Formats: sequence, C-alpha cells, structure tokens
Amino acid sequence: MSWRDAMCGELRPDDAGRRVTVAGWADTRRDHGGLVFVDLRDHTGKVQLVVNPERSPVAAETAHEIRNEFVLQAVGEVTARAPELVNPNLPSGQIEVQVDELRIVSRSTPLPFQLDEENVDETLRLRYRWLDMRTERMQRNLRLNHTAIAAIRHVMDERDFIDVWTPSMTRGTPEGARDFLVPVRLQPGRFFALAQSPQLFKQLCMVGGIDRYYQIATCWRDEDLRADRQFEFRQLDFEMAFVEREDVLNVMEACVAASFEAAGVEPPQRPFPHLSYADAMLRYGSDKPDLRFGMEIQDATDVTRDSEFGVFKNAPCVRYVVVPRTYSRAEQARLEELAKEWGAKGLANLRQVSKFLSERELKAFGVPEEATALFVADEEAVVSRVLGLLRLHLARELDLIDAGLDVFHWIHDFPLFEISEEFGGWTFMHHPFTAPIGGEEQRIESDSAHVRGQHYDLIWNGWELGSGSIRIHQAEVQQAVFRVMGMGEEEQRDKFGFLLDALQMGPPPHGGFAMGIDRFIALLAREPDIRQVTAFPKIASGSDPLTGAPTPYPDTALRELGIGLLQPQAD
Repeated sequence: MSWRDAMCGELRPDDAGRRVTVAGWADTRRDHGGLVFVDLRDHTGKVQLVVNPERSPVAAETAHEIRNEFVLQAVGEVTARAPELVNPNLPSGQIEVQVDELRIVSRSTPLPFQLDEENVDETLRLRYRWLDMRTERMQRNLRLNHTAIAAIRHVMDERDFIDVWTPSMTRGTPEGARDFLVPVRLQPGRFFALAQSPQLFKQLCMVGGIDRYYQIATCWRDEDLRADRQFEFRQLDFEMAFVEREDVLNVMEACVAASFEAAGVEPPQRPFPHLSYADAMLRYGSDKPDLRFGMEIQDATDVTRDSEFGVFKNAPCVRYVVVPRTYSRAEQARLEELAKEWGAKGLANLRQVSKFLSERELKAFGVPEEATALFVADEEAVVSRVLGLLRLHLARELDLIDAGLDVFHWIHDFPLFEISEEFGGWTFMHHPFTAPIGGEEQRIESDSAHVRGQHYDLIWNGWELGSGSIRIHQAEVQQAVFRVMGMGEEEQRDKFGFLLDALQMGPPPHGGFAMGIDRFIALLAREPDIRQVTAFPKIASGSDPLTGAPTPYPDTALRELGIGLLQPQAD
C-alpha cells in the first residue's frame, strides 16, 4: 500500500483531474450539515478535503469522527475551486480534493494547547515538543537549519575539506567554561570530560597531514543557559594548514554567503569589513559592536587634561556619546542610575556641567543644540563598558536600529592575555593555543600585557557568531604561553604532554575557526533565541521538560561508578 503519492501543500490547478492519495494531520474540520471540509496538513502545507455524502457515504461517516490532529489518509480527485471559493491565503487555495476514500490512521487525545494558539508557555511547548514541532514556525526553522548546514557542507566539499569525526569524551582543557564530567566504571575515581570543542584534535589533524579538516561538531559546556547558549550545541569547526588569516576568513565568509543564498536571502557583501579590537573598544565600547547604527563613542581625555572641571581633569579616561535628543532632569537621573548599575560613578550631561568647562572644550565637543552629550570619566575599562552598554540601550530606546540590515564584520588583533577575574593572574583572551602576532613572540613573557594574538571574531548585528585564530605551531612558544598562565613544567607535561610532543614533530603552520551553528540559524530565521531552532532544547534552569532530565540515580548505580554524593548541609 502506498501511503501517499502527493504532498498536501504542493497540489496546484495543473493537478486538476488527477486522482491522488494524500496523508497527514487534520488541521481543522468544518461540518456544514452535509458536506465536511477538512484542512489536511503535512510539512509542505495544507490542502482542503471535501467529503460529500453523495459521493462517498462511507467517507462521510468517517469524517464525522475526525478531530484536530487525527492522522488521516484520503484518496480522491483534485478539482478546481469556483472563483468565489478560492482561498488566497493558501498556495493550494485554488484547488481541493473531492474525497472517495477516507481513513483514520491514528487518533489524538485532547491537546494541551492548539497549534495555532499564541503565547503558549514555553515550558509547556517543550514538554510537548512533538506537537510544537508540527507548527509552521518550527517546521520552517528546522528545515532552514538543514538547508543552511547542507550549503555549508557544499562549500567545504568544494574547497577540499574532509569531514573528520573527533571524540566527545576526552581530557578537560582550559577553554573558558566548566567541563561536564563522565565517570568511568572500569577506573573508579577517574573521569572523561565532554569536549568543549575539538580544538586540540583538529590541531593534531594538521600535524597529521590532513591539511583541511571540518565537522559539524557537537560540543558541551557547563555554563548558565541564556537566549544564545545551551549545555550542548553545534559548531562549524574547521582547520587549515599553511594558511594566513585571510585564507581562513575567506572560507568562513563563503559559508555565510552560501547559507543566505540557500535560505533565499540576499547575502551580505563581501569581503566583510575589519575592525581592530582597540578601535572597537574605543568607538563602540564592545568587542562585538552592533554597527547598524552610528552614535559612536568619542574620546575627550586629551581635551580635558587641563580642564577646570576636576572630575574630567583627574580621570584616567574621559569619553562621551552624542544622543540625537535632549533629556529632562528626571530622564537624566534615570540614565545615571543605569550607568551606576553598570559600574560608573556617575553620568555627566554636558548641559549640566558646561559652566565648568572652557570655550575650547565646548568647541571641541561640537554638540548640536538638539542633541545631548553624555560623559563617563573613570578607568578606561569602566568607561568602555558603561558607554558601550549605554550606546546600545539608547539605540533600542530611540529606535535607531534598522532591523532590516544584516551587518557582518571581523574583529581582530585582540590582546593575547587578560587578567583573570577569578584568579588574578594572566589568562588567555581566546584560548591558550592562539599564536601571537608575528614579531611579538619574544615579548610573551617580558611584556605580557601588550602582546597581541592572531585571534579573530565574526560579528553579526552585535552577536558574536564564532571565533578563530592562527595557532601556535612551535613548542617553545606554546610553553612560554603556559608559563605566563602560571603553569610549571610538570603541569604542562601532565595536561598537555601529547600536544607538546606533537609540536616537536614537524607541525605545519595552521589556523581555523569555529562558528556557533545554532546561534547563526536563529539569527538567519529572525528568531530571538536558539531554542526556537533547536529540536529538543533545555530551559533556563538546565532541565528538559520533555523527558524530565536530569534525574537522580540510585545508590547502587553510583557505587558501581565509584561515586558518593555529599549530603546537603543543614541551614
């Protein structure tokens, strides 16, 4: 038996007179006293079934039993609708199927929510995700997911990359997040870590002569869940030997453009613009700035060095943004409270402090009468952070962002190191396998604060899509980076002995990139978070409403793994 020989949403007037078998879900049923109309739905769309008791009494009896989301099979003739009955909202709205045979394949219990219902609680949607996946939104998003990944694979195949699978269970490496640990029954007290990325494996592929590696890799990070973050996620991961930075960026840009084209969207113009890290922090206060609007941050540090206004004169850094409107005292107070929440000591409005400033200073600022200049004076890091957040907040509040724009750009020349907020010493900005910019290798240990790395980020409308770098391929440089991070020889050998051995056995220069697939698809689908493009996501608490995971395990299973649970301390 053939379940179907036509898809519901693909039938058109040219099919009139054709006898078809269709199958799918009952989207709606309308009983007009004799005739019964059923909108039958599959993943291609809907078609109207007409059940006429004069044409098929048996089918008419069956039709009276139908409820929403029953699975049906129907056999009948495609006929053109009368002009006045055409449904312009359906691609198949010019035709209908006059049913001769109708079968209820499976029935549905009453639904916890209707598929066309709006504002359904997300936890309820995820608890019954199999229903939610039937909606037009989820069907579109999951198929877009497939379309974009297929386009990416085509780009990689054209460029002679090969798909190499790498292990998920490995040894934990410092990549900026907590590891998920996997106990080993045969070795009690020892654990694998679920790979945060295939970083070291792909580098070893380069040492192994693979030359061009990629995979759509599943990665795991024990981080707090947000709109753009899940415990487990996928990334386009690739690595290339004998390359410079531009070679890597060209591949990534080709993948983006191909995905846009496959989705039927105008691709962004290439090559994508470049912006240095220092320039991004100065002009936008962020290493992932949204460039869909202006309102750049401006520096006033030099202009105010001799100011009579002590707040400006004595601050290490003074910067400001010019906002295209004026503010009342109450509105200014609200903005100042926001700035303080973000770490500023205050937020100065030029109009309120102008009496303390010279004509030279006021002329240098050059603020139009109908605009407002908002200043922050503090340490450079604080000034950048506060004005960067304020710039974005005001752009949203004043509706300055053109939602129809897609602005991609690269950020590069990041510092190689930064101070760890957790431990106080130096840590990596990207990861510890990033190569310093050529010529700066000798200053890794002597001038760690000013060494730049060959690290690059891809930004889309203020979202970081992914990161990459040219890697270290000399063992002595890698060891110098480890030493700056506080690792002695013994710790280096214990944690990274295999990598150091590989770097002493003919490693080629190499570099690569990793892009978050789920984040990219969410932006491509114009969705607010990655849960809307992921088949079975977790909620913010880290739980899975569908299966009820995570769940406790019995003591017998834990003892077999050599695990003992700590009892919670009493209050």
